[in-house]
Amino acid sequence: MNFEGAFWVVGAFVLALGVLITVHELGHYLAARLCNVKILRFSVGFGKPLWLRRYGPDQTEWALAAFPLGGYVKMLDEHEGAVAEHELQRAFNRQSLGKRSFIVVAGPLANLLLAVVLYWFLFLSGVEEPRPIIGAPPAGTLAAEAKVGAGVTARSVSGTPVATWTELRWEILRHMLDRDAVVLETIDTRGNIEFHRIDLARLDSAVLDGDVMQALGLRLHRPDLPGVIGRVQADSPAARAGVLAGDKVVAIDDRPVANWHDVATAIRAAGTRELLLEVERGTEILQIPVMPELVDEGGKPVARIGIAVRDDPDWRRDIMTTVSYGPGESLQKALAQTWDTSILSLRMIGRMIVGELSVKNISGPVTIADYAGQSARMGGDHYLRFLALISISLGVLNLLPIPVLDGGHLMYHLAELIKGGPLSERAMEIGQQIGLTLLALLMGLALYNDILRLVSN
Repeated sequence: MNFEGAFWVVGAFVLALGVLITVHELGHYLAARLCNVKILRFSVGFGKPLWLRRYGPDQTEWALAAFPLGGYVKMLDEHEGAVAEHELQRAFNRQSLGKRSFIVVAGPLANLLLAVVLYWFLFLSGVEEPRPIIGAPPAGTLAAEAKVGAGVTARSVSGTPVATWTELRWEILRHMLDRDAVVLETIDTRGNIEFHRIDLARLDSAVLDGDVMQALGLRLHRPDLPGVIGRVQADSPAARAGVLAGDKVVAIDDRPVANWHDVATAIRAAGTRELLLEVERGTEILQIPVMPELVDEGGKPVARIGIAVRDDPDWRRDIMTTVSYGPGESLQKALAQTWDTSILSLRMIGRMIVGELSVKNISGPVTIADYAGQSARMGGDHYLRFLALISISLGVLNLLPIPVLDGGHLMYHLAELIKGGPLSERAMEIGQQIGLTLLALLMGLALYNDILRLVSN
């Protein structure tokens, strides 16, 4: 990875971690303050503090710690040490069950609320996305069998309207988890409307590990653009080889290319093999050798050289659309998007537990950092979407009934409600040990998947 790429990855990842952890812990902090519980320390990160200051009437410690993958709010608690008699009423363990549960659940809820705010802003300001225009489905795929034509625009999936490719993909994925049939409504350039029934149950559930749309044969329509380079990424293989914006690629490895699709296809399939680009620059024809870099795309290594097609205003107007809504409708959309994503996350976790979905889908910090860098390079709206998605994942994960997570504490509170009193210290210790073991296994699996992706690349 070059310096610029590393800067984007590390910078975007650190910023995302800082925002998500701070918001999560602020949820606990503000709920504790509302319940008049004394806060001893607010820490972003674990371990030895690198920075520490005391503020407020309680002299709460605000800290940045060495290990950044998490944080905590330390409250006055008799389980943590002796508490002065005049402060007993402000100890966490002396609060009612309802107040303690409110403080615990406030962290995950803060992450979900952050996602709502981010989505609301995106829906309000407008996001440019590809229209759901479908390319020619490959022969033998379910889309081809359903006679989905090339160049048609999807209008709805089983009655749910879709305005962008992202919305189309989302609806297909939701129905794929149900393993049911969908009715895809399309319209062609002449205004003819057709309905296509696609039985998703005929697809192996293993396709959830990859690109469901590709497996179905639903591909985004690619316009027939000339192979003219519009942008060369700084310090990329193409830049180091001397490729310039404005160059027109006419052949790769002595094979003529007719359009940008041919250029992109040849580069993606190159692997680690050196490519010979033949480009037209003014009146000259130049041959430029370029060594591609491999990047992870959907769990598969794909070759890139750091070039982008020249923007065409007519193409952008035909292919792209900007979706935006008013303040009220944006809020409704944001709430629905956050809810649907949370439910989808829980369902996918359930599928992994019962073995219907591969645990390879669990990503660790390396993969998340890579996605953070990619989304940041793509633009602010993509990065905000990434933040919203990770914030939902963090909120949902923390609500799982695993001791040491917030959901584990809520599970203790439920047991206390049923039992009519707090659990014994021994039961809590055993639960913590089980929770730490499960969490360590989960983190180990995530890191293993990260390493596997790096090795495969």
